[in-house]
Amino acid sequence: MDPERFLDEAIPKVQAAVPAPSKAIVAASGGIDSTVAAVVVTKALGERATALFIDTGLLRRGEVAKTEEVLNGAGVPHRVVPAASDFFRVLKGVTDPEKKRKSIGETFIRVFEKEAVALHADYLVQGTIAPDWIESGSAAEGKGGPSARDTIKTHHNVGGLPPDMKLKVVEPLRDLYKDEVRTLARHLKVPAPERQPFPGPGLAVRVVGEVTPERTEIARVACAVVEEEVERAAHDGKMPLPWQYFATLLPVRTVGVIGDVRTHADAVSVRAVESIDAMTATAVAIPHDVLRRISERITRELSGKVSRVLYDITDKPPATIEWE
Repeated sequence: MDPERFLDEAIPKVQAAVPAPSKAIVAASGGIDSTVAAVVVTKALGERATALFIDTGLLRRGEVAKTEEVLNGAGVPHRVVPAASDFFRVLKGVTDPEKKRKSIGETFIRVFEKEAVALHADYLVQGTIAPDWIESGSAAEGKGGPSARDTIKTHHNVGGLPPDMKLKVVEPLRDLYKDEVRTLARHLKVPAPERQPFPGPGLAVRVVGEVTPERTEIARVACAVVEEEVERAAHDGKMPLPWQYFATLLPVRTVGVIGDVRTHADAVSVRAVESIDAMTATAVAIPHDVLRRISERITRELSGKVSRVLYDITDKPPATIEWE
């Protein structure tokens, strides 16, 4: 993929899709896809584009600050919209992964629609890339033309869009794969182009079963431990830094022991994978001493809440990268 050629084609397309004096809001998650989309659209529309980062309450530790740092570094005007209560409300009692993703997708749109009124915006820019609509099973035009596909998992920014949404969607990266987006990010000098992916639904897909503030916090702490220990091991030369590495809270409670006292607490799974385009992935062999340190920290920092740490070594396929 030639970045200059892509930009020469993409910028006029965005300008045609959002004709002056119309305004657009950009769904900015801090991930590389939405950040690159925000940079492209800012180049195309200037002050007619505003990026919004929605704090869903489903984010990793420190994610708001990191996202603002990335967007500032990329020169993207933005603001943070707190909306945790909206997301936890629609997720209450929901355990089906597809319903989760669709509920999250619709909630994003409702928050954007509310903000769009104040900004007088009629368009919503998303960082949708090819794997999103391919795995969502949508009949959509991509590099291979229109096709109907089986749903592997609904991506919130594709299958989660409500049919009655008022905003018109613009997707400047729709035909790109993750490696192509990163090439474009490096060309645009976007900060941290190699930062590991984080799913749009956030920790909701790393909390298998019902998503509550309490269970989300367990996943948040466990994910932070995995990230810190894997990054420390990579820095120390014990292992290459994987493409993605995280923890997932399972809907399983297991017996444990603290001192002489029996506990009955949750189980967490640790996962690290290597990939190029997110369409396939290979499980990474984390050194045993690193895994032991991860397990010790998770069970200590979540004492009484997590009693068992497991290690997921499944490739994609047959698994997907995230558990849900």
